[in-house]
Amino acid sequence: MSASKNRKCLLESEEVIRLYKDGKSTSEIAELAGVTAGSIRNILSKHDVEMRPRGSWKRKYSLNEDYFKMWTPNMAYILGFILADGTIAKGTQSVIIAQKETEILERIKNEFKTVQPLYKNEKTGVFLLNLNSKILKKDLIELHGVTSKKSLTIDFPDVPEEYMAHFIRGYFDGDGNIYSRGYMVSFVGSSLTFMEKLKEVFNKVGFDPYLVQKDKHVRLYISGRKTIKLFYEYIYNCSDIHLKRKFDLFPDKNLDAAELTDAPLKVNKKAVQDRKQKFIEAYRRLNSLDEACNFCGISKATYTRWIKKDKNFKDQL
Repeated sequence: MSASKNRKCLLESEEVIRLYKDGKSTSEIAELAGVTAGSIRNILSKHDVEMRPRGSWKRKYSLNEDYFKMWTPNMAYILGFILADGTIAKGTQSVIIAQKETEILERIKNEFKTVQPLYKNEKTGVFLLNLNSKILKKDLIELHGVTSKKSLTIDFPDVPEEYMAHFIRGYFDGDGNIYSRGYMVSFVGSSLTFMEKLKEVFNKVGFDPYLVQKDKHVRLYISGRKTIKLFYEYIYNCSDIHLKRKFDLFPDKNLDAAELTDAPLKVNKKAVQDRKQKFIEAYRRLNSLDEACNFCGISKATYTRWIKKDKNFKDQL
């Protein structure tokens, strides 16, 4: 056995812990204490001190590794964004966030207090923010249930009520869509459990959502002029961070929701023709009979009747 392993530590345990928490590496502390770095790690482990990944003290780009330990409006937003557009690396200690717009990634960088540069995938044009941190990854998995296979298995996180709108805004910016024509918002995901919980949240708020499941994807829709205005107010109230491109698409920003209504279906001849045209456009865009019917508020029986009795309608599909 080497002499260094038999040496008595020249520092009290409290001093070892303080130096480590102040940012000193185990090797630096070991040199001061006259023992090996392994002995210092044993002291820290004995006192249940959370260890940094080896070499993290040398990281080129520092960041706030404890970001997901405390709820804030912006933390809730970024958690939702990661659930939609993020990746928990399976083989490395990395959390990766992807987006075409660099502006939102720069805002997220600021939240983590890092100057980590963005990387661009030249094939797709998508920018990546790669956050290397064992602690961040661990907290996302253990505190919030995010996994490397999140798209299929993710459960809805336990989000405090006061942060729910911020979380939903983050998920909307990642995997949501507002249609440029008509008053309609949709969300897409692969986890039915997650989407059913999102539906419960929306029902509680009063948005009257509906789900459409096709193949491996589940879509949630809300629609109506007043409903979309209320949704806008819900997610953007006190918003400090959001994707500008989607924010700009919302109509009626300057109108009071109390002045708006969700238009009832009309049954006169012109209204029916308008609904048929709306259905044709929706079907071409969504490539789904169920989704087009839900979008236009018609039953499959109505669709079948139109097909049988209106040759022009049938020919346009």
